[in-house]
Amino acid sequence: MLTSRVPAAVDGLLTALRAAPGLDGVAVVDGPPSVNLTARKYVFVGWQPGGDIAVSLAQTFNSAGARTRDETFQIAGYIEVRAGDKDMKARRDDAFAILGEIETALRATNEAPDAPTLGGAVLWAHLTAGDLSQAQVEGSVAGLAFTVTCQARI
Repeated sequence: MLTSRVPAAVDGLLTALRAAPGLDGVAVVDGPPSVNLTARKYVFVGWQPGGDIAVSLAQTFNSAGARTRDETFQIAGYIEVRAGDKDMKARRDDAFAILGEIETALRATNEAPDAPTLGGAVLWAHLTAGDLSQAQVEGSVAGLAFTVTCQARI
């Protein structure tokens, strides 16, 4: 019996972001970073710095009879953009441009008017939160923690 749509939704989000034309040149990573990071632009799905929670979920019965359940969950994500210079504005602008591409991948359009379902894993998914951090460490770094909230029925 299916107990959660979380695994399929995370897979669907990774697929959508890896296929997004606006994220060409951005490394989309499943989970936390590994060693020897060499790219300058990243999106981590299921990870945020300092956080141990990849996905937070809650379930309730959909109706009397307990035959179906509603599941709401938040997928943690993190954008990191870095360069060897001190141009923080450029890093910040790049981080928000990537966030815009993530939002675009999760938004209905005239061509695809239905709510994004992450490959049929959820009823809908949308970008719901973000937190910007900045640092000057061997150049400039902008980090943008974000949350994708999903609604599913199981």
